[in-house]
Amino acid sequence: MSEEHINCTIDHQIHQYLFSGTYLLILLLGLPANIYSLYHACVQLRARNELGVYLLNLTVSDLLYLASLPLWLQYVIQGDDWRYREWLCKVCGMLLYENIYISIGFLCCISIDRYLAVVYPFRFAAVRTVRAASLISAFVWSKELAVGTFIFSQKVLSLDESNHSVCFEHYPMKPWEVPVNHYRFFVGFLFPLAILALSYFRVLHAVGKSAGTQAAQKTRIKHLVAGTVLIFLVCFSPYHVFLLARTLLEKDCHFATRIFNYYHFSLLLTSFNCVADPVLYCFISEGAQRAIRAARRACGHAPCCRRPAREPGSDEVAAPGDSGTGAPAVTLLQQTKTCHA
Repeated sequence: MSEEHINCTIDHQIHQYLFSGTYLLILLLGLPANIYSLYHACVQLRARNELGVYLLNLTVSDLLYLASLPLWLQYVIQGDDWRYREWLCKVCGMLLYENIYISIGFLCCISIDRYLAVVYPFRFAAVRTVRAASLISAFVWSKELAVGTFIFSQKVLSLDESNHSVCFEHYPMKPWEVPVNHYRFFVGFLFPLAILALSYFRVLHAVGKSAGTQAAQKTRIKHLVAGTVLIFLVCFSPYHVFLLARTLLEKDCHFATRIFNYYHFSLLLTSFNCVADPVLYCFISEGAQRAIRAARRACGHAPCCRRPAREPGSDEVAAPGDSGTGAPAVTLLQQTKTCHA
């Protein structure tokens, strides 16, 4: 089947100058972070904590996307020229785009789970089980894979004016992309954003009214919630704003060329989700903080890592996972069935 031709003259320099270095950075940071996240999710699962199911699925989605990055890196270094089979372009494109909405779906699941754990710790105990979380996870994957199957049936390779085979780029936008993009914006992004915002607003309200929670713990919980919403907005919101703009306004090459750099920069921001997820949901947990402190203590015994003796009267700064009194810093947001993370 012959490749279609792009009708617009597009300057792809942003890919060579920005995408290549960013993809390499995300690989170097995201791969070890998600491997540790995978371990942490397994620890949660062994504790029969439903949060581990969502963390496991979120991490698997991120790792699948990271597995496609070497091919995307080679693609942009070669001047946006896909030199493999079209089916491999489709697979890599699905891993890229499906990771966005699978990640959003599981971030939404985690926000609802933490909302029920904090606001209704006993009323919805039957819903907060590993079995229920597994069924919900299967639904999230099935929903997005159904969309991916439709996209897989479409033509995704096109020839540009340099006779390069560009992958998942159509300018102007193809008619079949319009309903898919409406689904992505309203169902895949806007609806989960509303649920996440409402859930965490109620969490903050419950924490603020809690008399048994220490001030330091409240501050950390507020920072965790703010960080979740911030990462969601930074990683996903710009892309969906430009996606909607393209869907509604892209009728000719003039608009396509003007919005190209903005749209692709916002698409690049979604990749940082692979680094942000494990940092936010694992490295701030009490279990992860204990492991980090243990590693620091082990390193402290090595001659190359020993620090000079502290000056008399200097203050010891508490580690990020401590409250200063030994209380878990994120108990309300990282509680498990066995009372440890």
